[in-house]
Amino acid sequence: MLELRPDLEAVFRRDHALVVGVAARVLGTSADARGQAEDVAQEVFLSFARSRVPADQARGWLCVAATHTALNALRTRRRRTAREDAVVAGRADDEAVAGDVADDVVAAEERRGVREALARLPRKQATALVLRHSGLSYAEVASALHLSPTSVGTTVRRAESALREELRNHASPR
Repeated sequence: MLELRPDLEAVFRRDHALVVGVAARVLGTSADARGQAEDVAQEVFLSFARSRVPADQARGWLCVAATHTALNALRTRRRRTAREDAVVAGRADDEAVAGDVADDVVAAEERRGVREALARLPRKQATALVLRHSGLSYAEVASALHLSPTSVGTTVRRAESALREELRNHASPR
């Protein structure tokens, strides 16, 4: 049986919403993605419970763990969807193609494309981008990723450029 850390409850109460928020930023805001973000948070806090990370360093560690775990879930979802789409495509030849696409479907597809592009970035860049856009300060991102605070801006800018490039390279023709 897992022996609980004496500081686990305090860290959980303090950082649970942040961890879920970081995971949701990677996974999306749909009801299904929100549930996945909660699952990611649970997995991250279980890992924290087993770790020796000091409570005063937990916030950065939890955010990085949430980002990595969510990116892994996103990659798994992408692979599963690709397999499912391949099966459906084999059956869809006889089906009529839908006419007009609603704006919310287009927006959802664009968000999905951004998440997939994020999952293709190098892990450190994706993590820096997610953490910074989740509201962490440069100092907190630096601490979480073991970078100097002055290199966080450069890392985030490179990640943003790489993300734009990924989006250009994988943009579907319209």
